[in-house]
Amino acid sequence: MSDPEAYVPADYTGPRPEAYAFDAAYEGVPNWDIGRPQRAFVRLVEAGLVRGPVLDVGCGTGELTMFLARQGYEALGIDISPRAVATAREKAHWRRNPARFAVWDALALDGLARAGITVRTVLDCATFHVLRFADRERYVAGLSTVLDPGGLFCVLGDARPDPRREYGVSPAEFRARFRAAEGWDLLGTWGTVFERRYSRNQAYLGLVRRLP
Repeated sequence: MSDPEAYVPADYTGPRPEAYAFDAAYEGVPNWDIGRPQRAFVRLVEAGLVRGPVLDVGCGTGELTMFLARQGYEALGIDISPRAVATAREKAHWRRNPARFAVWDALALDGLARAGITVRTVLDCATFHVLRFADRERYVAGLSTVLDPGGLFCVLGDARPDPRREYGVSPAEFRARFRAAEGWDLLGTWGTVFERRYSRNQAYLGLVRRLP
């Protein structure tokens, strides 16, 4: 897998403002950083549904990416927060873990493809659910460039109790968004939980496959 940070788009104008907000959160230990991968993703691996190479979108401080690498997967974690990625790299160094990390915007997945990086599985832990509705369309379009035909996309996000709010995800939106985009086979959505350091939230796990 090539180095994504070696590729800089000609039209790059700097990070989105969200990068600075997440950097501030990672000055401490955010509530969503639980020190291990979410159980929903561990079960996916145990079920044999994850194939490598794997892209972990919104990797934070890298626990899921490093878990995947320990299981023998070629794994790349990306996050918009330089502070989170620096922490992930430091963890991987001291644990002698081969996981790789890059500062990268989830809305620029097509740039990964232009840098020569494509994968067979994309895992999204709480990135999709914080994006604005308009940005979700761009994100889905980018997925089709970096995910190999037949590849799996799996997203875990907080349930949206109020359909008028952008934060969170609902099965109805997930189904509608991927049915509207060409080239996807919706495998289903399931109720689960999103674990936090001091709480648990109702959540949904959604799986789609890119058509061959």
